Amino acid sequence: MNYFEPIGGARSPESQEFWNKHRNKVRRRYLVALAFALGWVLLSIWMSLPWLSDLGNLATPLVALFVLTFIAYVPGFMNAFLLVSLVLRPQSRRETPASWPGITILVAAYQEEELIGATLQSIAQLEYPGELEILVMDDGSTDRTSDRVIENKALFDGLANMDLRLVREVQNRGKARVLNHGLELASHELIVTIDADTLLEKGCIVSLIEHLVASPPETAAIAGTVFVANHDDSWITRAQQWDYFHGIAAVKRMQGMYYGTLVAQGAFSIYRKQAVLDVGGWPDTVGEDIVLTWSLLRRGLVVRHAEDAIAWTNAPKTFGELAKQRKRWARGMIEALSIHKALLAKRNLRTMLIWWNLLFVSIDLVFTLAFLPGLILAVLGIYWLAGPITLLVLPLAALWNVVIFRIQTRMLKRMDVKMEKSFIGFILYAFIYPLLMQPVSVWGYFAELFGGKKQWN
Repeated sequence: MNYFEPIGGARSPESQEFWNKHRNKVRRRYLVALAFALGWVLLSIWMSLPWLSDLGNLATPLVALFVLTFIAYVPGFMNAFLLVSLVLRPQSRRETPASWPGITILVAAYQEEELIGATLQSIAQLEYPGELEILVMDDGSTDRTSDRVIENKALFDGLANMDLRLVREVQNRGKARVLNHGLELASHELIVTIDADTLLEKGCIVSLIEHLVASPPETAAIAGTVFVANHDDSWITRAQQWDYFHGIAAVKRMQGMYYGTLVAQGAFSIYRKQAVLDVGGWPDTVGEDIVLTWSLLRRGLVVRHAEDAIAWTNAPKTFGELAKQRKRWARGMIEALSIHKALLAKRNLRTMLIWWNLLFVSIDLVFTLAFLPGLILAVLGIYWLAGPITLLVLPLAALWNVVIFRIQTRMLKRMDVKMEKSFIGFILYAFIYPLLMQPVSVWGYFAELFGGKKQWN
């Protein structure tokens, strides 16, 4: 499928030749990572046979196999595949367009009087040669969100390539609807979405465009990189800093390698307007960005990741706020799986990534209902559910964390971006954070299955 116009002029012969060769290299990397991961699973199964037998005697063989599969085998497979993918990652490719295209930036805002000013200031400081149309979509806020936008309008008055417009909804209609309204009003064919608390690095739009120019012609969206801006606010934000810097970044890099980034997040991503229109725009769901991304993938389009297009977000400061956010993310994944079940049967590299997300449901359930109680028993010297074989997962997890730390640190240095890192935050992220977040995900799954109330803010 190649119905998109090239960005900024005709695609160079070098770029086209590169992508023709690149697809075969991607398949080879995929097969190498898959072979290593399957080999690791076979080793894990062989080493765990005594444990499997003992647990089968305590419960039943079927229950024992189910528990070990999602405590040890599947997590081991995921860690192994992720590790090899990161080690074999291709060099990031960017290409400067012959001319810089116009872009519409959609800022969805609701009750954001405290943060919208800083977001607009970061937009005004962008270093982008093309036209930027900024549409702030105030979704019926009852605070001073719109007043703050008007107060900051002077920042754009002297900028020839930027035009700021405020669009006020009479009443709150929800994030999907306000984004679709912005899509209707957009003057340009490329759309960047950001949240009202997103702070943009000066060169991030240039990076998005150069990645898009150098991507396969059927690329419909590219997810930017989001880091935590307020990491010093609480222990919760310190742990999240490492989740964004390590966990989320590693998974997005891996998914992008195989043309299947599963979430072009609304907090900072670029989309082809025609592609979004063709799939009906943003759906009115809890995880509107997840479902939209999967709609694009279902059409055979490509969604990629720009690791050096950097933005910053204000992460939840308390555990309650974080739990609500991650519950919403979990619900969004269930929505996407429900709406796009057909993706599970497609024959391409991305199919395993979709199944990967589906397996997370079982992993989170078993972790919450079996592994956490198993840890308590293990402290008492009873290794029924959390035995020594589960430690096989740890070396792989440690290795890919070392690899992604080196990759991310070099990228920040190359982009001349400063980021303070909390050592205490890393300890919390590595040892405490998963114990809290997986039960929260289970809460989100059940909320979606049993029809809990939906809201976007």
